[in-house]
Amino acid sequence: MSKRIRIYSPGDLKEHVGASSCWVSYQGKVYDITGFLADHPGGEDILLRYAGQPIENVMSDKNEHQHSEAAYDMLEEFLIGRVGNEENTCSQDWVVDEDFHPEDTDLRADFAKNEFLDLNKPLLPQVWYANFSKNYYLQQIHQPRHLSYSARLFGPAYLEVFTKCVWYAVPLVWIPIATYLALRSILQFSTTLPSVFVNPILPVQLFSQVPITSYTKFAICFLIGNIIWTILEYGMHRFLFHLDENLPDKGAFLTLHFLLHGVHHYLPMDRMRLVMPPVLFTALQFPFTQLAYKLFPIPVANGIIAGAFAFYVIYDTMHYALHHTNLPAYLTEQKRYHLAHHYKNYELAFGVTSKFWDHVFGTVLPL
Repeated sequence: MSKRIRIYSPGDLKEHVGASSCWVSYQGKVYDITGFLADHPGGEDILLRYAGQPIENVMSDKNEHQHSEAAYDMLEEFLIGRVGNEENTCSQDWVVDEDFHPEDTDLRADFAKNEFLDLNKPLLPQVWYANFSKNYYLQQIHQPRHLSYSARLFGPAYLEVFTKCVWYAVPLVWIPIATYLALRSILQFSTTLPSVFVNPILPVQLFSQVPITSYTKFAICFLIGNIIWTILEYGMHRFLFHLDENLPDKGAFLTLHFLLHGVHHYLPMDRMRLVMPPVLFTALQFPFTQLAYKLFPIPVANGIIAGAFAFYVIYDTMHYALHHTNLPAYLTEQKRYHLAHHYKNYELAFGVTSKFWDHVFGTVLPL
């Protein structure tokens, strides 16, 4: 059975530079020579000196150490993979105008060049059975591709439908839920109303009997919910969606990462994958809303959650607009800022609705 050759990035080699794990590359191939260190006729010191690096020059340098043809044949015994395409399309000089519309990717040429993902086939199975390292995966997904349609994630159509979402589905689903929680919070803050009035069915005419203090308490909770959402927006984007370097190098974890956020960086202008499908956001919000109910009285929790959901709707619809809409002055600046996160430096600029928390935590991306 032939040995499976993995695709690595130059960063993978730099992680194996010691006596316990020593990798080198030669003519684009990657070799794990750890087991050969003690047997090297020239001693292990010279190998460790070039660990994690290409060794074409040193192997051909007669003044350094002369190698026979047998040495090159022996090298093949330690072959574990090859170095993938190193091109990086993110540019420090990248700028975006107000009418940003990138050209479509040549699918055949892209796959032939990078051997990463074939955009003509379902993507998730390809990531699951990945023939590339985590570092190569991260390098490639942050080189954006562009299609005029949505690439398939799954094979079966009945699964594919759950991965796509039109932008207006977000307000249609979550504004009624936020409104319902807001009304419950206002009534629950009122201690003068009979308990029957806090049932799920809330007659509108009863709100004339609610004390003004109940509206004030709700408004404070709603505002707190807005603020909490902005923190969650920044925190999830930076520490969950961009887990990147702490991601285990396993197909299952790469697939989860790709499904959550990797596909958005790989295909950032896909109109059907710019907002969260309701199923995905339902799963993400559940632990946070349950925590709110454990930490706060129910009226407070309902008010905070209503505020967070309302700001989530602003966040997701704004995210769509930043990619696909001409916007007024402030939002045009924010559009440039967010797209620079995709096309210039994905390790900065985690704020979508504003730069506030980027300023607080030092992750502002200068334009």
